[in-house]
Amino acid sequence: MNATRRGFLTSNVTAMIAAATCNFADQGSDLKSDQSQKVPPSEDTLIRTRFTERFGIRHPIVCAPMAFVAGGRLAFAVSRAGGLGLVAGGYAGTVGGEPDLETELALLKGEKFGVGFITWALARAPNILTNALKHSPFCVFLSFDDPAPFAREIHNAGALLICQVQFLSQIETAVKAGADAIVVQGTEAGGHGGNRSTLPFVPEAADYLKRRSPQTLLLAAGGIADGRGLAAALMLGADGVVAGTRLWASAEALTPKAHTDRAIGKTGDSTIRTKVIDALRGIPWPKQYSFRVLRNKLTDEWAYREEEAFHAFGTLSEKYAQARAQNDFDILGVVCGEAVGALNNRPTAESIVKSMAEQAADLLRNGSTLRFISRT
Repeated sequence: MNATRRGFLTSNVTAMIAAATCNFADQGSDLKSDQSQKVPPSEDTLIRTRFTERFGIRHPIVCAPMAFVAGGRLAFAVSRAGGLGLVAGGYAGTVGGEPDLETELALLKGEKFGVGFITWALARAPNILTNALKHSPFCVFLSFDDPAPFAREIHNAGALLICQVQFLSQIETAVKAGADAIVVQGTEAGGHGGNRSTLPFVPEAADYLKRRSPQTLLLAAGGIADGRGLAAALMLGADGVVAGTRLWASAEALTPKAHTDRAIGKTGDSTIRTKVIDALRGIPWPKQYSFRVLRNKLTDEWAYREEEAFHAFGTLSEKYAQARAQNDFDILGVVCGEAVGALNNRPTAESIVKSMAEQAADLLRNGSTLRFISRT
């Protein structure tokens, strides 16, 4: 991993985490341009990276802005714990049943926060972004379309722009739009995504940004649910991580209890990524994206009939809405990623963030105790 992308990882226990001591000096020019953003680390800062420095947070952990799930309480709790909480703007009010964004944003007073949108949906209701920016979010997170039409308004409002990508080819679009940070989302993630796996995607993106835009931060997403995932992402070249499924099953999330009850005890094998659900329920997702949910009768019947599902677009829209209201899991897809296998409870978001940071710091410190055999 190259020094610029790897970040400077430091620990409260040791002056520098041994696995990354070579990185601090190599980032001088990058960090000098961000002095206004830097804040002194607090006593519970375990790992410092370029992301924690530039965003002024204690832990390099972001709550994914999960539609219907990431409300104000969850974002507040993640930020209070030292991560970065994002409120879901989701479909920008263009589909029914979403939480009221203004109400959720009003819960964030006193904490740093961001707001996230599905970009192609936001294009249908751009005034939602304008209204959200009146709440002074620290950043705006955009995913699933070209962020360029919104970048100027976001930056003019004083917010940073985070762009999530699912394919390497999308990184250049995000860079040109002026993204301050890019999230590479692996296919292991729950909900909508692409087909790239996190493990090879992160270092490939890190190498690309080193050549093209070394000042742009890199975050990893997809299958990251504990400190092992955080530590691995940092070693692969990321400056931080975006966690979805683990925080989806937190006490503050808007996730219905029936959904987490159904998910706990399942494994990653229990999930499937498919395009048929969006087609059948009549939501016009671009065809390069698919939807990861827990397997059920609907996916068993339709998963491998995608073309047929596209021709049957919207035919199950009413039934799907009824299934959501009634928690009919034969039809309704429970949205979670392959990390569902790591879930065994629904703890507070604070405990999740802190345990992730502590476990990652321990793993990175202990990496220096590995025994190596000399080649001579």
